[in-house]
Amino acid sequence: MKPSIVLVGRPNVGKSTLFNRLTRTRDALVADLPGLTRDRHYGHGRLGSKPYLVIDTGGFEPLAKDGIMYQMARQTEQAIDEADVVVFVVDGRSGVTALDKEIANRLRKSGRPVLVAVNKSEGMSQGIVVSDFHELGLGQPLAISAAHGEGVRTLIDEALDPYSDQMEGETTSDVVKVAIVGRPNVGKSTMINALLGEDRVIAFDQPGTTRDAIHVDFERGGRRYTLIDTAGLRRRGKVFETLEKFSVIKTLQAIEEAQVVILVLDARQDISDQDAHIGGFIRESGRALVIAVNKWDGLDAYTREQLKGALENQLSFIDFARFHYVSALKGQGLEALFRSVDAAYKAATADLPTPKLTRTLIDAVARQAPPRSGLFRPKLRYAHQGGRNPPLIVIHGNALDKVPESYRRFLEHTFREVFQLQGTPLQIQFNVSSNPFADKKPPEQNRRKPKPVDKPKIAGRSVAKPKPGAGAASGATKPKTPPRSR
Repeated sequence: MKPSIVLVGRPNVGKSTLFNRLTRTRDALVADLPGLTRDRHYGHGRLGSKPYLVIDTGGFEPLAKDGIMYQMARQTEQAIDEADVVVFVVDGRSGVTALDKEIANRLRKSGRPVLVAVNKSEGMSQGIVVSDFHELGLGQPLAISAAHGEGVRTLIDEALDPYSDQMEGETTSDVVKVAIVGRPNVGKSTMINALLGEDRVIAFDQPGTTRDAIHVDFERGGRRYTLIDTAGLRRRGKVFETLEKFSVIKTLQAIEEAQVVILVLDARQDISDQDAHIGGFIRESGRALVIAVNKWDGLDAYTREQLKGALENQLSFIDFARFHYVSALKGQGLEALFRSVDAAYKAATADLPTPKLTRTLIDAVARQAPPRSGLFRPKLRYAHQGGRNPPLIVIHGNALDKVPESYRRFLEHTFREVFQLQGTPLQIQFNVSSNPFADKKPPEQNRRKPKPVDKPKIAGRSVAKPKPGAGAASGATKPKTPPRSR
C-alpha cells in the first residue's frame, strides 16, 4: 500500500498549490480565493522509488456547526482518519492564528504523525519565519514555498522516512474512468455517494457546490473504477466568474479523460437546450454514454410518459445511449445503471474482426445498395477496424465520396445491430480508391502511329483502289469489247 499524505490547514494557505507540486499536475484548481477546495482530492506522487498518495482537503474549521463549512470540515476529518502522515500547512507571512491553534489541537488528538509546513516563506529567513510556529507543539516546523518548490523535497523526505522503498504497486491500465456530468444541482454528488455507500463528496442543496473535478477510486463486482465528480455546466451566457470558467474547463477535460460518461438529468425540470449541448459535446468527444434521469421517484404516470416523449425528441441524436430512470437519494436503479456502464465500455473497446465486418458490409449493400450519383454508383468493397473508444470502421471502395449521409447512417445502424455496439458512438470513414495512372500520359515513343494504306501501282503510277460497290452506286457501265478483226 502507498503511504497517504494528507494536506490540512485553514483556507487559502496554499494546500492546493502544494498538492499540484507533489503530484506534478495541475489537477487542483488554484486561485487567490478562500474556500476554493471543498472535497477531498486524491493524487499520486513519487519521490525516487517511493510512491505515495496525496490528499488535498478544503479549508479546515473544526468548530463549524452547519452550512458548507461544516460539510468541508467533515471531509477533512475523514481524510485525517485515513492519513499515514498529516502535513499541517500554515501561512508564514501571516503568522500563527487562532484557527491554526484549533487545528493543531485537533491534530494532536488524532494520533497521526504531523509535520508543520510553513508555506510562502520564499525570500525570508528560515529561522525567523518558523520561530512563531513552535508554540503549536507539533515538532520542528519546516519552511517551504509551494509555488517555487523550495523546501518541498526535504518535507517529503521526512514524511516518507518511516516507509521503506516500494515498487509501483497496482497498474491503472485496467481501471475504467467514469465521468458524471450534468447541469448544476441535478444530483451528481448524491449519485456518487450512493454508489460508494458513504459521504465521499459534499452533496449540498446549493447549485455550484462542486467546483473541481474530484477523482474517486472504488471497486465494484471485481472491477476497478475511477468516478469523476464534476462541476455543473451552465449555459455560456450564465458563466461570469473566472472561477466558474475554470470549473467548466475541468469538467470538459474530465469528459475527454473518461472512457464512459454518465449524463445526469433532472426529471423534475424541463429538458433544456443545455442538456442537449452537453450531450452533443460528449458525442463529439467520442465517449461512451449512459443517461441517468434522476429524481424519478414521486412522479405520476402521466408526467413520466410526457418526459419520456420529450427525451426521445430532444435527445434523438444520442439515441445510441441507454436511458435509466433512477433516484440517487434512495439508491433506486443504480445497479442497472452500472450494468449499462459496463456494457458501454465493452462496446467502446470491442474488437471487430475484418472478415465479419466485410461480410456485414456486403450483406448491407445487397439489401440496400447506395444510390447512384450521376452515371456512377459507389462501390463498397471491404471494411476493417481503424480504432477503438470510439470504434472506427474504415470502408474501402470506389466513388465513396458520393455516398450520402443517409446511407452512412444506414451502415452505422447495421454495424451497431450486428456487433451489439449499444452505448457508444460509432464512426465510419470512407477511403476512396483511385487510379494511380489517371494523371499520367504515355511516353511519346510508345504511342502507336497509324499504318499507311497500300495503294496499287499501274504503269508506274499509283492509283486509288475503287471502293467496293462504288461503280454500281455511281451508275458506271462496263467498257465495250473491241470488235474482232476479220
